[in-house]
Amino acid sequence: MVFINDTQLSLRATAALVNTLPRTSAGTADTLIERADLDDFLADFAFTGAIVRDDTELQEIRAIRPRLRRLWDLERDEAVEHVNAMLRDGDAQPQLVIHDDYDWHIHATPGDAPLATRILVEAAMAFVDVIRADAYDRVRVCEADDCAAVYVDFSKNGSKRYCDTGNCGNRMNVIAYRRRKAAGTA
Repeated sequence: MVFINDTQLSLRATAALVNTLPRTSAGTADTLIERADLDDFLADFAFTGAIVRDDTELQEIRAIRPRLRRLWDLERDEAVEHVNAMLRDGDAQPQLVIHDDYDWHIHATPGDAPLATRILVEAAMAFVDVIRADAYDRVRVCEADDCAAVYVDFSKNGSKRYCDTGNCGNRMNVIAYRRRKAAGTA
């Protein structure tokens, strides 16, 4: 599945932010607790505009994560209402911009909007592309027995089954091999 670069970047950032949530089925702790955690996230996923890096900004970003996670629980048609609400709540006003090393792309919030609002709206705009491309089946939760991480499958054939957060694919392949070996079919 080919999405334009800024859509892919937004989808990857959204999944990474969602994956900072505690995942009880996997026993994973919250990994966005301190400002240093936010700094790590922002080092991996660059956002333009004002970034304050204070406790208020951290709490605002922590607060949007469940709303973003919900995108992985919805079917395509159900997601439309959720995405539209995110755009309305962010007062999205899409416009074309060009800056830095990026060609023309869309910003839907001013650069001085709170970072959490910009993240929410960028995620919504990326999911608009997913919905319009009829590619919502690429929005997935890891199939590993002990993982609940989310991802978007960007593979050509849409066959990705595991996230990249915990080596799940290799781990599940080893488990399957050991089961086959124990059953004498390896």
